[in-house]
Amino acid sequence: MKKIILDITKASSFLKEGAVESYKQQVNDARRSLEEGTCPGNDFLGWLHLPSSVTPEFINEIQSVADTLREKCEVVVVAGIGGSYLGARAVIEALGNSFSWLTGDKKNPMIVFAGNNIGEDYLYELTEYLKDKKFGVINISKSGTTTETALTFRLLKKQCETQRGKDEARDVIVAITDAVKGAARAAATKEGYKTFVIPDNVGGRFSVLTPVGLLPIAIAGFDIKALIQGAADMENATGTDVPFEENPAALYAAVRNALYAQAGKKIEIMVNYQPKLHFMSEWWKQLYGESEGKDGKGIFPASCDFTTDLHSMGQWIQQGERSIFETVLSIEKTNHEVLFPNDEENLDGLNFLAGKRVDEVNKMAELGTRLAHVDGGVPNIRLSVPELNEYYIGQLIYFFEIACGISGNVLGVNPFNQPGVEAYKKNMFALLNKPGYEAESKAIQERLAAEA
Repeated sequence: MKKIILDITKASSFLKEGAVESYKQQVNDARRSLEEGTCPGNDFLGWLHLPSSVTPEFINEIQSVADTLREKCEVVVVAGIGGSYLGARAVIEALGNSFSWLTGDKKNPMIVFAGNNIGEDYLYELTEYLKDKKFGVINISKSGTTTETALTFRLLKKQCETQRGKDEARDVIVAITDAVKGAARAAATKEGYKTFVIPDNVGGRFSVLTPVGLLPIAIAGFDIKALIQGAADMENATGTDVPFEENPAALYAAVRNALYAQAGKKIEIMVNYQPKLHFMSEWWKQLYGESEGKDGKGIFPASCDFTTDLHSMGQWIQQGERSIFETVLSIEKTNHEVLFPNDEENLDGLNFLAGKRVDEVNKMAELGTRLAHVDGGVPNIRLSVPELNEYYIGQLIYFFEIACGISGNVLGVNPFNQPGVEAYKKNMFALLNKPGYEAESKAIQERLAAEA
């Protein structure tokens, strides 16, 4: 079986000779500290050997619940925020039909994602859409009190029970939550929902290979066994026994840290040439942004969908401030074939493309862009993925996870916490006069009055 291939030649050429190799000891030490559990945040390393520890029995349990919802639902709403939905959405959109939301899918329920915003119009439109649908809900929350998700689940639970009756609703509402504590666990126990556990030692952004991601992916009709196998094979390919020069995650961590520290490259743009990968980039942005952006450090993760964004961001990337580098996700083989047609009038002058595959045109756009950006002073890392299927997406997920753990440790931060995320919540709760936030509410009101 093939594997994804990392090419750093068009990035390392922007560094002094031996710069990447100079990180060998740091990277190897960082990888070893993950393995030995001696790194900062070592209580959140449950993802590290997750792929190789998943049992057939566990996969069967996930698939059994997925089959129940597939049988009883036209639509399944996944209520979760951040890592509780981005991973699943990334996989489903990468593997699914781009127009299933419009045409419907006769084989699989429609998967809708909610609980990731507080948009009133969005929630109104969602509940209106669901009024004539047989729908189920997956509530994903360790605590059950995350504002966006809890608010959405309240609405959907009530609507599901009203439309389907409480007994039937009980069969199509699933809670993925803490093993023993929290509001979501208490509600699930009280109502008798089927539940899966979010492991205590797996943070949200690393949770796609837990029930958080696996259940929605299975409901959407994709092969979670192949997904896990791909991740397990990448786990083996990036182990501590793999030499630095042959370990793609080690090399990725080394070159991006070298570009950051030695070449002043503060922004990494994740680039894809397949629209299906938009949410893979969104998942990657959370993974790296939340893991590395702390203590006044960190590469800023951005993303572009090419060739679309070449017509908006292309000018800045080509000739703007030279503080950026690109990581290009390149898919070698498409799943379908479309030939460019001949036109007798040839008014657009494109008959020179007649008979060529559209993907050949896309590949030349990719190559031409990479050459232009490198010439323009933008280092390029390339990740070559054989094709878009469950196995290779599994490889890609684990590659980015382990490289993130290594890279954060090399950077000198705890890649597994997110203390800065709590700042906005404290202010929001104070402004909403949540019980227990009286002092903060008074302080913020005084501040706003002073600034008025």
